[in-house]
Amino acid sequence: MSDDGVRTVRAGRRTVEVHRADKVLFPGDGDAKEYTKGDLVDYYRSAAPFLLPHLRGRPLMLERHPDGVDGPRFMQKNTPESYPDWITRVELAKEGGTVCHTVCDDSATLVYLADQAAITLHRWLSRVGRVERPDRMVFDLDPAGDDFAAVRQAAWLLGELLDELELPSALMTTGSRGLHVVVPLDGRHDFDEVREFARDVADTLAEAHPDRLTTAARKKDRGDRLYLDVGRNAYAQTAVAPLTVRARPGAPVATPIDWAQLDDPDLTARRWTIADAVEQVRGDPWAGVMSKARALGPVRRRLKALRGA
Repeated sequence: MSDDGVRTVRAGRRTVEVHRADKVLFPGDGDAKEYTKGDLVDYYRSAAPFLLPHLRGRPLMLERHPDGVDGPRFMQKNTPESYPDWITRVELAKEGGTVCHTVCDDSATLVYLADQAAITLHRWLSRVGRVERPDRMVFDLDPAGDDFAAVRQAAWLLGELLDELELPSALMTTGSRGLHVVVPLDGRHDFDEVREFARDVADTLAEAHPDRLTTAARKKDRGDRLYLDVGRNAYAQTAVAPLTVRARPGAPVATPIDWAQLDDPDLTARRWTIADAVEQVRGDPWAGVMSKARALGPVRRRLKALRGA
């Protein structure tokens, strides 16, 4: 590191400057370990081979914490003009105008974003060039409190239903409170179609288990039931990317797992951190799943038959 606090990091074919690498972003808190900006950069460099396939070609919303996780949070959609010209951008329509989103296509961009204290990367479920047609569908299993047993139970029920519908699915801890169940799609359907189907699946599950699960949008209507959230399946909505860091004590990571790990008694939404998340994914817990993209036509018919409609 130079005398002015600048560290140079090699990332792919580029060298990226990291400023104030010793700045604490995650203060130590009880059992939670302290981590600096330099630690965040090192994590994203090591995670790049596993993370970039989930980011390439996707518009991002960046969750930045320049003063660490205890300071102000900035949700950044528009790419600042100060960003290097080698970082990919895409201009997309929004109500009343456009937004120039950052796209992370390489490890140098990952390092640069970490230097900007972009701790969490929220990605679109569609790709540049086909932004209206998602190739991922996400079910967010969101507990009323920190009841992870309810999350685990809901994941099993949802996984069984998706299996019955012959839809491949992958499981991920969110690094926060719950789990995401991710379904690969072939990009044939628009967001309205995908969200409608996801809602029908969630309604089917909630109707079968009304004491445990709900699709009620208002918190006051949910009680202690787990919320099956399908709202991320919409244009310009985002979901946390697999292997992204969350802005919580100890730097937990949204981590892919295989379905068998749902039985692990030590499993929680924050089970893995920047210290060990890469080791967890070296065995490829999502092996083959994301390549099994499906269209929803035949699946809709199976769901309709299941509901007796």
